[in-house]
Amino acid sequence: MATTKELSVEEKLRALYDLQLIDTRIDEIRNVRGELPLEVEELEDEVAGLSTRLDKLKNDLEVIEELIKTKKNAIDEHSEAIKKYTKQQDSVRNNREFNSLTKEVEFQELEIQLAEKQIKEMKATIEHKKDVIAQSQERLEIKSTHLKHKKLELDAIMSETSKEEAFLSEKSAEYKKQIEERLLGAYTRIRSSVRNGLAVVSIERGASAGSFFTIPPQTQVEIASRKKIIIDEHSGRILVDSSLAEEQREKMQNIFSKF
Repeated sequence: MATTKELSVEEKLRALYDLQLIDTRIDEIRNVRGELPLEVEELEDEVAGLSTRLDKLKNDLEVIEELIKTKKNAIDEHSEAIKKYTKQQDSVRNNREFNSLTKEVEFQELEIQLAEKQIKEMKATIEHKKDVIAQSQERLEIKSTHLKHKKLELDAIMSETSKEEAFLSEKSAEYKKQIEERLLGAYTRIRSSVRNGLAVVSIERGASAGSFFTIPPQTQVEIASRKKIIIDEHSGRILVDSSLAEEQREKMQNIFSKF
């Protein structure tokens, strides 16, 4: 904006501190939500994963049960073949034919034994999978209930704070437009490098609210004169005098109190 460069140092400091107060309030709102959005997202992924696993386990059961049916049908076919070959033995003409039919009967009996063994193994697999399904179902129900409660908790917080956050985000963008690009860049850089997000702090009882190191009297006078931007040599934060800070806090509190 054309008016940005026309701001006095004092106006820049006020705009910066106002922006800091707004951004701090946004941080507070987001801190109330804390890890809830991430917890909800992780729970949603976990519930989806458990549901997919359950579907696969149930599908595996159906496949195994179909295989058991196929094996049982095969046993019936082998039994019928045994009856057929045994009957044919009654009308053979020589030992060679009899032995050939005997081998066929023995082969069919071996096939039945193999099928019965496979059915037994598949039934054991089914029982194991049923146990896993029961455990997974129980875990899914617990996680789904937990997710439901977390979503309700998040929705409640969002309904209370979403309008305020949106309003403050607009205000933040509005105040950023008042600050020259270089100064705004410094503010953003400082804010992102400190744990509490405070890039602009006031002098309280002769010390920086950012580092709590005492500020020399001469520097305090310079800060109070509001003639230049002064950085705290210990914390790297931008400093403002306590009177300016109190005035801007009161101004911003009137805005915040609307919510």
